[in-house]
Amino acid sequence: MYIDALLLLSDAQAVTVDANSTNTFDSGLSTNEIGTGEPLCLVLQVDVAADFTSTDETYEFQIIQSTAAALTSPDILVQRSILAADLTIGSLHYLPIPPGAKSKRYLGAYYNVGGTTPTITVTAFLQPMSMIQRDVVYPDGFTIS
Repeated sequence: MYIDALLLLSDAQAVTVDANSTNTFDSGLSTNEIGTGEPLCLVLQVDVAADFTSTDETYEFQIIQSTAAALTSPDILVQRSILAADLTIGSLHYLPIPPGAKSKRYLGAYYNVGGTTPTITVTAFLQPMSMIQRDVVYPDGFTIS
């Protein structure tokens, strides 16, 4: 799978508390309609599986927009809670951007975690829906030394 560096919002970002993505997508203008044209989505790739040892951990993922690159005072475009049991290493999850969504200048992701010991590592990027590959990612079964 090819990932455009300008569309990469999180690159193996470890999340243990509520956090914005480390990167943002700059649409260039606040008048651009990010949801017009070819449908887009946020792809979440789980690099390290979600922790669920205390059984009270929760994981919610959001696509947010803001007028500031630091994603201050954001609006939520999409939010989705995913069960920890489904956040296994290598799994892919998609959050479609609503058609016709009018974007503020900056888009990003927000990770809303809760419970005793929430921990997950994700890579997140924007991708046209038509470019989503229907592949499966498996953990390495070998060690290089």
